[in-house]
Amino acid sequence: MWQGLLVCITLTATGVGLARLPALASSGISPLVIALLLGILAGNTPLTRTLRHTAPGLTFATRRLLRAGIVLFGLSLTLQQVAALGPRVLLLDILVISSVLITGYVIGTRVLGMDRETTLLTSAGSAICGAAAVLATESTIRARPAATAMAVATVVLFGSLAMLVYPLLYPLLDMEEGLYGIYIGATVHEVAQVVAAGEAVGPDALANAVIAKLVRVMLLVPFLLIVGQWWLRRRDGATGEAEAEAGTGLVIPWFAFGFMAMVVVNSLVTLPAPLHDGLVLVGQLSLTMAMAALGYETRLERLRSLGLRPFILALTLFALLLTGGGLASRLLMG
Repeated sequence: MWQGLLVCITLTATGVGLARLPALASSGISPLVIALLLGILAGNTPLTRTLRHTAPGLTFATRRLLRAGIVLFGLSLTLQQVAALGPRVLLLDILVISSVLITGYVIGTRVLGMDRETTLLTSAGSAICGAAAVLATESTIRARPAATAMAVATVVLFGSLAMLVYPLLYPLLDMEEGLYGIYIGATVHEVAQVVAAGEAVGPDALANAVIAKLVRVMLLVPFLLIVGQWWLRRRDGATGEAEAEAGTGLVIPWFAFGFMAMVVVNSLVTLPAPLHDGLVLVGQLSLTMAMAALGYETRLERLRSLGLRPFILALTLFALLLTGGGLASRLLMG
């Protein structure tokens, strides 16, 4: 196991170091994305032939560390933040998530002819919270590394584009700053990207954007519960059908309940600052190591086989978020 973990630790340390460089820090690119890219580069070099016993450590990172990181991610949220904007923001986020997921799955599988894994991961990343949603969904459906890497790449690309587009559109859309912040939080992919876009608009926009985004993040839990059962029912093969009929194939993403438990703890208990910050850091590093492992297991020929269709799907969903999300924000929150 040690070889795989050593690879993950090395890639994670390098990714964190590069993310702190001024040029990359100002761009909003997270260590998770850098670790993924470094992992893809390392996994497609002769290094893979030298290190032949990495599989156990990589599996530990993509399963155990990934789920631990998602659980600890709950310490970044509180129930008070969710309640601050009232029930309408919850309705808005549910509408955005459900419409993007349904539209993305139909277009991906029926129009573009993509496989179900890549389609679902790309749609989840666009609809909920970017790379974190992709990783959580991957852990639930056990997707291929190539599908996961492609989904992360697309949501990072268009989420980064959103950081530039939303501030430029603000003067043109005649929306009050606080409402525009809700629009940002309900439609931009990553939390960090929401912060960057909201800060570029103004303080009121930033405050509302973060809250609306955190509500979206919390909706990851019911999504995982639903998609786990749905995926089991649609899984190909007689074994899966037999398990479903017998009731023994129930897919319960227990880490999602751990995530909610951490949200409750963070809402009701004031942890010492060093402990809280340390746990959040451990969670971030766990997710980064999982991303590095997924990248290392990804082969470029598999990415090439997916073609441009995942990017077309992600572009379509970006356009839906930009237009439909703006209209929904005006109707529900205006």
